[in-house]
Amino acid sequence: MLNTTKPVGEHLREWRQRRRMSQLDLALDAEISTRHLSFLETGRSQPSREMVLNIAERLDIPLRDRNVILVSAGFAPVFPERRLDDPALAAARRAVDLVLKGHEPFPALAVDRHWNLIAANAALTPLMTGVDPALLVPPANVLRLSMHPDGLASRVVNFNEWRAHLIARLVHQVGLTADAVLLALMEELRAFPVPKGAERGGTLGHDYGGVVVPLRLRTDAGVLSLFSTTTVFGTPVDVTLSELAIEAFYPADAETARALRALAGP
Repeated sequence: MLNTTKPVGEHLREWRQRRRMSQLDLALDAEISTRHLSFLETGRSQPSREMVLNIAERLDIPLRDRNVILVSAGFAPVFPERRLDDPALAAARRAVDLVLKGHEPFPALAVDRHWNLIAANAALTPLMTGVDPALLVPPANVLRLSMHPDGLASRVVNFNEWRAHLIARLVHQVGLTADAVLLALMEELRAFPVPKGAERGGTLGHDYGGVVVPLRLRTDAGVLSLFSTTTVFGTPVDVTLSELAIEAFYPADAETARALRALAGP
């Protein structure tokens, strides 16, 4: 989270630069003059509450950080942050559970902004065989779990390709959020050793048309090839919901689909 003691203008300038926008570009988007934007960034003018929200929307600033900027400008936070078990979020939690359950027999999980596991469906459990129980203690981090030597790393057939994919996602996420926890997680993952025998190539002869990066996981049911999609709430005004994502895995071939259905049982 950003420092609430920092002047509001510094926050706005840093987010503009992070989004690689010029003052002219942002001023045009926000429908204000470049002179006024310059005055806001340097502190010569103080923004109204509506102006802070307007600029934050144009810069696609995360809701959590919009609250910080509002406080820096002398206003109360606008976006509430509730626990997922709060009664006010009951409908949203039911929706998450419905999506997870409905995706079976294929694995799916819900994560927070730091990739900590919030919930998962029953199809994920068989894939965790052999994982160090310490990595599953809440809050279990799914990226750490997938790349840790005592996690899934030794069973990921295309480890180098999968590692590059996850690191690239984190780099993008850090760029969007400036989250120090994600930055530390990225450095931690980069320091993990490559499992012995990890393949240097791509998908080991499997052609996925360059459309997806599969996770090829060695299991008791054979090598499963999976690709994932990410689902987020479309118009959240709650910080918790805005940071929640569902990762749903799909079989990348017919053999994997049959194996997952068999693991689920009758």
